[in-house]
Amino acid sequence: MKTPEEAELCFPQLLNSSCSKAMRPHSVSTLIYIVLSSISLLTVTLNLLIIISISHFKQLHTPTNLLLLSLAVSDLFVGLIMFFQILLIDGCWLLGDLMCILYNVLDFISTSASVGTMVLISVDRYVAICEPLHYPNKVTQKRVQVCVCLCWICSAFFNSLLLKDNLTQPGRYNFCFGECVIVINYIAGLADLFLTFIGPVAVIIVLYMRVFMVAVSQARAMRSHVETFSLKSSVTVTAKKSEMKAARNLGVVIVVFLLCSCPYFSVALTGQDTLLNASSAAFVTVLFYFNSCLNPVIYAFFYPWFRKAIKLIVTLKILQPGSCQTNIL
Repeated sequence: MKTPEEAELCFPQLLNSSCSKAMRPHSVSTLIYIVLSSISLLTVTLNLLIIISISHFKQLHTPTNLLLLSLAVSDLFVGLIMFFQILLIDGCWLLGDLMCILYNVLDFISTSASVGTMVLISVDRYVAICEPLHYPNKVTQKRVQVCVCLCWICSAFFNSLLLKDNLTQPGRYNFCFGECVIVINYIAGLADLFLTFIGPVAVIIVLYMRVFMVAVSQARAMRSHVETFSLKSSVTVTAKKSEMKAARNLGVVIVVFLLCSCPYFSVALTGQDTLLNASSAAFVTVLFYFNSCLNPVIYAFFYPWFRKAIKLIVTLKILQPGSCQTNIL
């Protein structure tokens, strides 16, 4: 029978070198497990539906939707990462040092790629609203594909450099067995904070402020001239309304992203993470990851094509020949 001291260890057989388990009531651990499992499963499922929808239906193969596809892929990885968070509920990492560093690398890359994609979405809406006549020539499928690939490649390269010491010697900063710790030096941490949060957020806010101002001025112009428009002008007005609606919808995605990520990065920016208790730190982290679950919910609420695509996927109608040509819009 295990002694009380042994029962509190991650590896009871390693009395002198094992980490201790986090001591919390069983009911609390069960609640955390249920919440994290539900969020993780929902995140993976919903983002997988987005990936299948945009990839399968040819009508959805647009530059803007390609950016949503990239965002869904990064959110899918975040949902998978949350499964590893579940393993750390009791404070013990049981998968070894190699899996520890791979888990953290995937976490860093997914986060960076998600933020980078948000910037690309902001640029896409900026060009669509502020330079509508040049949008078809500037924002092409090919260019967006290149930008998305560069976003992921740069994210992987930067974070590999950031975690180089941890990658070359996994577990070098662990003090006991059952621990999963990575260490980033001060300068690299500041560079990560500015490149992954402060810089991108500043770009997003500036671009969307400009989009908002132009959208408001266009709406006023359309209202004042609506009775004098010809049929051709009416088509143009409809197109502009469609672009502004897309800007509004994607604006909601970005606002939700900022609300969920700001607490997480603000803690890192102010260096107050050591002052947070375990519950506060867990809430900030879960809120950050929860954003990846909210994005598909926003799409389902604002985009009729996503709701229609879900019905076709769930009913397995996408398996029928020629289903990729279905009128989904």
